[in-house]
Amino acid sequence: MSANQAFHEAPMPLFSPEGDEAGGKADERQGGRLPSYIADHRARLRERFMAGGATSMPDYELLELVLFRAIPRQDVKPLARLLIETFGDFSRVLSADPARIAAVKGAGPAVVTELKIIRAAAHRMARGKVMQRPVLSGWDALLDYCHTAMSHEGVEEFRVLFLDRKNILIADEAQGRGTVDHVPVYPREILRRALELQTSALILVHNHPSGDPTPSDADIDMTHRIRIGAEVMGITIHDHLIIGAGREVSFRAEGLL
Repeated sequence: MSANQAFHEAPMPLFSPEGDEAGGKADERQGGRLPSYIADHRARLRERFMAGGATSMPDYELLELVLFRAIPRQDVKPLARLLIETFGDFSRVLSADPARIAAVKGAGPAVVTELKIIRAAAHRMARGKVMQRPVLSGWDALLDYCHTAMSHEGVEEFRVLFLDRKNILIADEAQGRGTVDHVPVYPREILRRALELQTSALILVHNHPSGDPTPSDADIDMTHRIRIGAEVMGITIHDHLIIGAGREVSFRAEGLL
């Protein structure tokens, strides 16, 4: 047998030494095939998803479906389980900082990109249900959007929802990002922007990375200062929402506004 024949007939390795997506892509280009047990498992997961949707699947299996695209030639179940174990649940995996995801063994650039695409799609869909729509008659959709956008952020973020005279949401803007327990808020800048947009009402929103949405004294004081300035300009503050882990606190419902 010639050296050339040996080169072409030698079996190609199924997995890359690094266990990352790069090896899978190289194997795919070289005509590698998945072992039947992995291919069958992927087919069964896809069939279950199409038949019953995501509600019938645990988080790690839904994550596997996402990872199929990023790692086309490897068993992704161990990585899916490791990501869930590391970050807690499916939503937290999608929301995790890219550097933290990349630090998980087996999660290379393609995995990070795929997860962030899914995260952006979820955010875009939730945003599409509230933008340019009457907010007060679609309150549940607004809460879903706020949780999608903010509930798993690692630092505090302060957002302002600007509404016109018909309470239609015309702009949603982040006014500041801070630390794990503080975000700088400037009432003058918020009200200046409200005047630029010819806003009639505002909804204030910020998150508590700790997961506990209980308002602090600083939250209450800051809301009071914004409300006083808004009243002078004829602008209504409909609510201030604090987003926590799976729940929120409404200043209006709590009698704080």
